[in-house]
Amino acid sequence: MGPVRTASRDPRLTRASAVWKTFWPGLVGAAGAVAMVTAFFLLPLDGLGPRRPALSWTLFILALVLVAILLLRQVVHVMLGLPNIRPGLVIPLLMTLSILVFASTYLSLAQLPGELVGLDTRLDALYFTLVTLATIGYGDITPHGQTARLVTILQIVYSFIFLTAAATALTNYFRTTLSHREKPRPPE
Repeated sequence: MGPVRTASRDPRLTRASAVWKTFWPGLVGAAGAVAMVTAFFLLPLDGLGPRRPALSWTLFILALVLVAILLLRQVVHVMLGLPNIRPGLVIPLLMTLSILVFASTYLSLAQLPGELVGLDTRLDALYFTLVTLATIGYGDITPHGQTARLVTILQIVYSFIFLTAAATALTNYFRTTLSHREKPRPPE
């Protein structure tokens, strides 16, 4: 019999495995983000808003603080280069969650007359959140009430601090991971 070729010695399989290890967390993260957005459109959120303001504000603040802490943890882990972290999986999910927290809050605020003019549906809430995040501001949905303006300011500051840091850490993580994998190995 000839020499036995194992999968670990085949350079094509090794390279494919390395690429898969790099990008599978992103694929799982994307699937998780799709699941969260789907849940946003399907979950009954009618119990929040003006009918239960204390519960609504408590959930909003707790969700933002929790997501911010988890995002900062991921950023620090990437900066320190800690092994066995999964920022490609965790950061996109946390970023999506923070966007959906703001969209849910805008949806709740829109139940109050005059707070958010032009925001009527969940898609409107998600759209307004993303337009605010991207600093586009088309003007078709506008925060007229003081509470809506406060939440919009919070979103801008939150995005500037936490989402920008998370996106930068994720980019650095992928850049570092790919550069380490592309370096030629010394011959054995």
